Parts: sequence; structure tokens; C-alpha cells
Amino acid sequence: MKIHNKKKYLSFLKFKRDFQKYGLEKARSYELILHWLNNRLSRNQFLVLSGILVGCTAGLAGVILKTLVHNIHYFITNKVHFEYQILFYIVFPFLGIVLTTMIVLTLFKGQDRKGIGAILYEIAQNSSIVASVKMYSQVIQSAVTVGLGGSAGLESPIAVTGAAIGSNYAQTYRLNYKERTLLLAAGATAGIASAFNAPIAGIMFAFEILLTGVVFTDFIPLVVAAVCGSLLSRILLQEDVLFRFYTRDAFNYKNVPYYLILGIVTGLYARYFVIISQKVEHFIKGLQLSRMRKAMFGGAVLSLLCVLFPPLFGEGYETVKAFTNGDTHSIIENSFFRYFEIGEWTIIIFLVLILLLKAFATSFTIFSGGNGGNFAPSLFAGGTLGYLFALVCQHIGFEDVPVTNLVLVGMAGAMSGVLYAPLTAIFLIAESSFGYDLFIPLMIVSVMSYLIAKWFSPISPELKSLADEGKIFTNKHDKNLLFALRTDDFIDKYSQTIPESSSVSELFELVKNGNKNIFAIVDENRKLKGVLTLDDIRPYLFNKEFDASQSVINIMKAPPAVLHPENRPLDILQTFDDTGVWNLPVVNENNDFIGFISKSSILMSYRQLLKEYSD
Repeated sequence: MKIHNKKKYLSFLKFKRDFQKYGLEKARSYELILHWLNNRLSRNQFLVLSGILVGCTAGLAGVILKTLVHNIHYFITNKVHFEYQILFYIVFPFLGIVLTTMIVLTLFKGQDRKGIGAILYEIAQNSSIVASVKMYSQVIQSAVTVGLGGSAGLESPIAVTGAAIGSNYAQTYRLNYKERTLLLAAGATAGIASAFNAPIAGIMFAFEILLTGVVFTDFIPLVVAAVCGSLLSRILLQEDVLFRFYTRDAFNYKNVPYYLILGIVTGLYARYFVIISQKVEHFIKGLQLSRMRKAMFGGAVLSLLCVLFPPLFGEGYETVKAFTNGDTHSIIENSFFRYFEIGEWTIIIFLVLILLLKAFATSFTIFSGGNGGNFAPSLFAGGTLGYLFALVCQHIGFEDVPVTNLVLVGMAGAMSGVLYAPLTAIFLIAESSFGYDLFIPLMIVSVMSYLIAKWFSPISPELKSLADEGKIFTNKHDKNLLFALRTDDFIDKYSQTIPESSSVSELFELVKNGNKNIFAIVDENRKLKGVLTLDDIRPYLFNKEFDASQSVINIMKAPPAVLHPENRPLDILQTFDDTGVWNLPVVNENNDFIGFISKSSILMSYRQLLKEYSD
């Protein structure tokens, strides 16, 4: 026994010596232990341990952010009298966007890439390596934005924070790309699970959005991370902070027509939401203003909207909870509409205006300089839309309208159509409302909304530009691998050239002494004039009657196509297929010859990449 322990101790000392040899001279003791465990445990065992650690850390970050924002909101909305709240609605949303922009410019050097698209970009273009600064930058920025009234959600920043934690953990312990991507997704999963106390929804989010186009068979770290994040949320967060709904009606198959109509309505509203978001983004980017002035402009617009319609202030979850509790009058009493006679039509008009303006409030919050996402806005809008639909049905004369259920499934429908994530939406609402018997209406509304959104745009408009540029993965696995390749890696910079003034005999010498099977004919400025292959040269090489003193211009051929460094490998392969050749020249915009690209080199790299992704 003593000998065995002595061997373990010597093994540990050897590991410590090797660890210091790699340059981490001041490593924290727990990192040293984890490095040792990484060497001692099997891959699956270490990944499970990693999932627990990443899940707890990301979940804790989510809990801290939710608690911080909740306390700010509670002070503003519950501790201040209404007349003073107007002042808060004027000042704080404006201040939130301006302060966030100042923080980005001063502390983070203007780097403010945010949202789910940022995570997908890192997975596809940066080998799942996320900058360490994102482990805290998103928390700071979103806390300031949403805490002071920004009409956006905390879930996207929490997901980015969790992804950064998982990625940097994997980098610290030198894990490979697949393991790094898995822990990145685990961190984001834990963040979402902690934000909603919904572990299954967190897992669905990872598979449905983050890991699109990435093949994985090992998902246990995602599960344990989700459980850890959800447990921390349940243990540490106060009951009124949790995304929980305790009142709902039992499912009745007779109510299916309501859900069918609501599915269509939420799908159309989701389309409206994303169109307004795109137009506002385009409008703000087109303003000839500095970033700070854009923040001031956007903050002023948001403050005006919050003064007129207080439910637009912040995430809006409390408003949705009020809908499920039938407490609509308290919402209107907190706005200027309280000065009107509150009747059924007053409530309906109020809700319609909130729905129409929510898209503007969220877009101005995010694109003018704030930090947040579309999770909470889509849920808020969906819940409001469901409640509005129920009121209209009651006003028309229908009886036994399932008001609470329509609010809940409306949230799922809007989220499904805005985020293109029906499974995430279904499980999120089912877990948050303990409404597993609502799966049928949740599926009806979410799927219908999703199909309508897909009919308008096959890819989420928020991600479409990145997908078109090949900067993120899609569900087309072959294209994802090709997008991961870089054209510059395939250009043969040592391609053989011959001046156009050279004779054929000089070309023969080049063939004899060289090792290439294709040659570029260039002028004195290295402009491409033509190409020749060994197959083109062979008939002249063995023809004794051929006059080899003539210029190579007489036998050269125009290339069937030319490539450019900015061409993507996917487009290059298509060009190879169209021309039927295996080598093509690459030139810049001035027709300067750069080198040749071989079709076989791209195919070999693709095969190697496919092997790495499949292992």
C-alpha cells in the first residue's frame, strides 16, 4: 500500500514538473489538481467533471446577473411613487444605453459583438475559442442596460457568458476542438437553465441553436451542466425572480381551434418583430453619428416609449405574470392610461400598442448601444399577444376561453418564430409552468409559428447574413466543413512561371528541371497571360520537327477560369466542377498572378476535416 501511494506521489511530482515546464509558473492550485485529474481520468470522466464545474460557474454567473437586475427593477417599480416613477422612466433607460456604450468604448475598447450570433461565429470561425473578456463583459453590459430599463433580455448575455466560461476552461486544459465546443455549449446550456430554471430547455437550446451542423454523440456534459445551472437557480434565486407560472387551466381538446388560430397569429407577429428589428438596425447603422450620439438617440427613444408604456421597461416578465393572474388593471393603473375610463376596449388598445411598440423598444435598446437579447422580448410579446387574443375572443362572445393557457402557449409561439427554436420554446414553457399536459397546444402553436417563420425566411433573419457569408454553421454539414477551410491555405505560392518572351525550348528546360505539371505564362509585371499543362506540352516535347525556338505565346492557352483569393472553397469546387479541370490560376484584382489551386488539395483537406469531426 505504501509503495502504491509512493508511486502516486512521484507521479504527481512528475506532473507538477512538466506543468511548470510549459510556462505556467504561477498556476493556481486547483488548476494544478485539474491538470493532474485530466491525466489520470478517462476522457469521459474528465468531461463529466468539466460539465459539473462549467455548469456551476456559468449557472452562478446567471444567478448573479438575474439577482442584480431584479433588485434594480424592484427599487424602481416598487419603492418609488408613481409620479417619481415617470422621472425614472425618463432618466434610467436613457442612462442605461449611454452608460453601456461608455463602458464598451472605455473598458472593452469598442469590442461589443453580442448575441447568439457571436457564439456561433466563434464555433465556426475561431475553433470555439472565445475571448476571456466575455466571461464578465456581457454580465456588466447587460446588467447596466436591462437593469436600468433596457427593453431586452438577459438570456443571450448569460448564454454568451456561459459559452466563454466553457471555452476558456477547455483552453486552459488543452482540450481539442470537439471537446472545447462541447464545453462551450455546456456553459451556454447552464446559463439558460439557470435563467429559466429549466434544464431541458437549456439542453434543447444547445442542440437546436448552438450545435447546428456539429455532430455530437457525447451529450452527458450538457446534461450535468444544465442540472447544475438549474439547481443553483432554484437554490439561490428568490421565488419572485424565478420564471415560474403556477396558474393554468387543464388542457381541453375542444380548445384546439383557439391554439390553431393563435399559432398563425404568433407566426405573423414573429415575422413583424424580426422585420422591425432589421429595419431599426439598418436605420441606426445608417445614421451619420458617433457611437455615443447613437446611444443618446436610442436611449431617448426608449425613454419616451417607457414613459408612455411602462410595461416596455426592462424584461417584462412581471407583466406576463400579471396576465396569468388576471391582474391587468394594475398594469394600466401604472401608466397614463389610468386617466382614461378603463373598459374592455381601453385594455385591448393598450395591449395592441404595447405589442406594436415592443419590437421598436427592443431594437433601439440592442442596436443603439445596449446589450441584451430577444429571449425575454419574444416571451413578453407572445404572452401579451396570447392575453390579447383571449380578451378579443371573450369580447366577441366566446365562453370558457382558456386565458392562462393562451398566455403560456403564446409565449412559446412568439419565441419559436423569432428565435427559430420550437423545441426550446416548448420545453421552456412546459418546465416553467409545470404544464406538461400542455404539450399538445404548445406543439401546435410553436410548430405553426416556426413553419410560418421558415416560409418567409429559411434561416433566422438575425443570422442570415452570417450564414450567407459562411461565417456560421447551418444544418448542411458538408457546407459547414467547406466553410471551415481557408482559400489562402490552398494557393501554391511556389507555382512555376515563365515569361511570355521565353521560347518553347526554355519551357522544355523548365519542365525537365522542375516538379510541376502546370505553368503560368506572365508578362514582365507578373500579369497572367495564359497557362500550359504537361498534357498541352507533351505533343511538342516529342515532336522532332517542331520549331522550339518560337515563343511560348504561340502554344499557351487561356485558362478555363480564374480564381481570386476572396473566393470561398465551396465556390472554388463548383468552378472546378463547371470547368472539368483540376488546377486553376489565382489572380488578384489587378490580374497579378499569385499561384495555382489544385482541386485535389481541397478534397484532401475536406476529407481530413471530415475525419476529425467524425472521430
